[in-house]
Amino acid sequence: MKNSGKRLVSVLEGQTVSPPPVWLMRQAGRYLPEYRELRARAGSFWTMCNDPDMATEITLQPIRRFGFDAAIIFSDILTVPFALGRKVTFEESVGPRLEPVSSADGLERDPAIWRQKLSPAYETLKKVRAALPAETTLLGFAGAPWTLATYLAAGRGGDEQKAAKLWGYRDPESFGVLLDLLGDCVAAHLIAQIEAGADAVQIFDSWASGLPADVFTRWVIAPTKRIVENVRAAKPDAKIIGFPRAATLQGYERYARETGVNALSVDTSAPVDWMAKLDVPVQGNLDPLLLVTGGDGLARAVDGLVEKMRGRPFIFNLGHGVLQETPPDHVAALVARLRS
Repeated sequence: MKNSGKRLVSVLEGQTVSPPPVWLMRQAGRYLPEYRELRARAGSFWTMCNDPDMATEITLQPIRRFGFDAAIIFSDILTVPFALGRKVTFEESVGPRLEPVSSADGLERDPAIWRQKLSPAYETLKKVRAALPAETTLLGFAGAPWTLATYLAAGRGGDEQKAAKLWGYRDPESFGVLLDLLGDCVAAHLIAQIEAGADAVQIFDSWASGLPADVFTRWVIAPTKRIVENVRAAKPDAKIIGFPRAATLQGYERYARETGVNALSVDTSAPVDWMAKLDVPVQGNLDPLLLVTGGDGLARAVDGLVEKMRGRPFIFNLGHGVLQETPPDHVAALVARLRS
């Protein structure tokens, strides 16, 4: 996996790049009219995720519009529970639904079947890689075991941690079995994405907030460390970004130090002065609502974040995903401001 002049990969290698490379979580999605047109023809979000031609087109849409430094494959974190044998559906205006579990018994353990069920993502990566400018980084991703466990235990999306927490507290041994199985599937998925052309991968722990410190260690840090070790055993040069969203500052620091990720992605609440002192490449953390707002407020926030992170290995991003109501012109203005 060679850099080949990719600015974002240079940051993941610890270099300072000016102006900082930029991509946005959920940069391909409902705020773009071309996405909405394709979504209307596709019939469902899940169909688009699992159709390599559609997913390739969606991945490339924001690259054509804005020229981001990275394209992230259009897919979903729930492809891993699907690979483990759970039925996944997406209800309009409601979100994901899947068959809840209370044990890891019955979940698929055959890596060959995982790979077959996850193969649309690998085909998409190959198609996107062939179409991307040479200087554009291609990102793969997966959900982290803890976040995926919250979906599997509750059978639905949102930040509902109750079912997973109760399971982990009442039966830590069987919950640990679930986390290990999820971690094995995630690691295999990330390795396969790198083999299919991804220059780097991101691990999304979207529901990492609100956990006691000891539980954060067991359910967030330890499973992620295990994934990183397994990926690096197969791909020693693998570039991995970790995003334990809305962790405490101490949690973020320990995650960066103990998991072995190349870069730490942080949410909007993280202070920029604190970010600038971290000894790991940092990604983040503009408030998505500032991107909705636009104008002078957006310009000041962009300038301030860039100035504070000057001289540091830094990837400009949001603290969470692009919101549906974001005007595309504001995204174009953001990119132009960064590169001016």
